[in-house]
Amino acid sequence: MAEVLVLVEYSGGEVKKVTNELLTAAARLGEPAAVVVATPGTAGKLRGQLAAYGAATIYVAESEEVDQYLTASAVGVLATLVASVSPAAVLLVASPDGKEIAGKLAVRTGSGLLSDVVELAQDGTATHSVFGGSYLVTSRATTPVAVITVRAGVIEPRESPGAAAEQIVTIPAVDAATTAKVIERRPVEGGDRPELTEASVVVSGGRGVGSAEGFGVIEKLADALGAAVGASRAAVDSGYYPHQFQVGQTGKTVAPQLYVALGISGAIQHRAGMQTSKTIVAVNKDPEAPIFEIADFGLVGDLFTIAPQLTDAIAKRKG
Repeated sequence: MAEVLVLVEYSGGEVKKVTNELLTAAARLGEPAAVVVATPGTAGKLRGQLAAYGAATIYVAESEEVDQYLTASAVGVLATLVASVSPAAVLLVASPDGKEIAGKLAVRTGSGLLSDVVELAQDGTATHSVFGGSYLVTSRATTPVAVITVRAGVIEPRESPGAAAEQIVTIPAVDAATTAKVIERRPVEGGDRPELTEASVVVSGGRGVGSAEGFGVIEKLADALGAAVGASRAAVDSGYYPHQFQVGQTGKTVAPQLYVALGISGAIQHRAGMQTSKTIVAVNKDPEAPIFEIADFGLVGDLFTIAPQLTDAIAKRKG
């Protein structure tokens, strides 16, 4: 059985949920093999978590230089492994970095690229949601190796113990003269809420929130639900909420178990980033708002009346 390489996403010594999703998807195509490209000592912290979700092998590529470059080290390591182990596929998360690494890797190795996949079959057929989610299309790579980016939250992770045998991989040298270098890192101010693309519940506000102060109502409901906070492009462009929390075609793509849309009309740009959510609840004063077309539950009314009522009801239920 051919290996399927998974580039590991991690944070603070913990494997991100999307990596478990990728390992689960990898098992459909072959034998999952995790690839850790990180600073020294990272892989040891992640081994148990990777083993729990089926990693038969962990390729460990560690160096102090990894943090000095954005994607160059990961591309080099994956290209080396493609040449040496001839995997059936390479899976990465469909994030900005993941897509960049995938594109470079596909060109460097002459592999077919399947981007922003929302479902992956055992025969390698990928399903994509395109044109803002208006259509589903399928594709399949005709090359020996397929490079595939998978949207976070669309694969249900399943535990399946693996051997997690470690193998050391040397990171190819980076040409510093032609590669952009990181000169400063600043922490993202996200508070104690879950990371947007990792959260199982997301509460988002749109233009209907009306102001930055109005987002306090959104945040209170999110905190009651233990949710991440999102925002539509209209809300971000209006200065109501920081860009890092934008959900949509030009923002982040999410697929939580529950998505609550407050004051969001449901323009196709926003729907493209959230309509694969398992359950969608929408609140809008306009009964003709497009968001109701994809909502599982819709409430026509003022979000500043309904959201506090929801927050209170959740608090009482918890109490």
